[in-house]
Amino acid sequence: MRALLVVNPAATTTSARTRDVLIHALASEMKLETVTTEYRGHARDLGRRAADNADTIDLVVALGGDGTVNEVVNGLLHAGPDPERLPGFAVVPGGSTNVFARALGLPNDAVEATGALLDALRTGSERTVSLGLTKGVPGTEDEAVPERWFTFCAGLGFDAGVIGRVEQQRERGKRSTHALYLRQVVRQFLEEPHRRQGVISLQRPGEDPVTDLVLAIVCNTSPWTYLGNRPLYASPEASFETALDVLGLSRLSTPAVTRYATQLLTSTPERGPHGKHAVTLHDLTDFTLHSKVPLPLQMDGDHLGLRTSVAFTGVRRALRVIV
Repeated sequence: MRALLVVNPAATTTSARTRDVLIHALASEMKLETVTTEYRGHARDLGRRAADNADTIDLVVALGGDGTVNEVVNGLLHAGPDPERLPGFAVVPGGSTNVFARALGLPNDAVEATGALLDALRTGSERTVSLGLTKGVPGTEDEAVPERWFTFCAGLGFDAGVIGRVEQQRERGKRSTHALYLRQVVRQFLEEPHRRQGVISLQRPGEDPVTDLVLAIVCNTSPWTYLGNRPLYASPEASFETALDVLGLSRLSTPAVTRYATQLLTSTPERGPHGKHAVTLHDLTDFTLHSKVPLPLQMDGDHLGLRTSVAFTGVRRALRVIV
């Protein structure tokens, strides 16, 4: 087997020595080319190169966090999904949260995950998962925004604002920790101008629009994220076998935040946030989010700036994953 290993040297939970051990283990089982990323978007470029050379590359492995995974997947699928032709994809988690890898059932430890990957390769274990795809909406100021895939979640509004704040703190030298995220949640809440009257509407073919949402969380799988080892289920029914699920909240007053935060922290695979101001939608193939004002957008934990309109598509059987 011929494989390309894409290594993020800034991955927060793996040392250089650990990465060397993992590379050696993988190289013992396959013909391995290892490339270390050098700039933002490099992993996407490497994924694109692998897709364009699918006749000589059988597998692409991402060693890093969810951002590295997202970049590689966007490169692999730059010309569209084609699981039968494109190289297979695998993940060795190296980030702070690793939602995609953990949602696939992989251990959160990089060494254990490498062992699980090698076992999967020996037994031929793989699955083809759904993904989310976003693009600009014709006739809006965002119509020229390029398509982008996401593997586990996207969000417009409050949660994307939190991620933007975290990225600002990391640029100032702060470590990515759960405490950092929680502090930014509080700050985003205190400064959220639309928390009592939402400005987001969700439109889908043949249905009445859902209006006045403060935030919209789009899930491609469940759990939505992790707080340490605790999984948080925003949309418990979301699955790699279906299209997209949405959790929308129409109010973020102090009582509402307290209620929904408690529900999220105690959520289970059977029950997520619910109530008068919560909207849950399951297995949506096509829908659009519109906002009356520019709001932050995130995908797979990456802040992408401000948007007023985003079109979403749930694409089944988009990516072949070794797991």
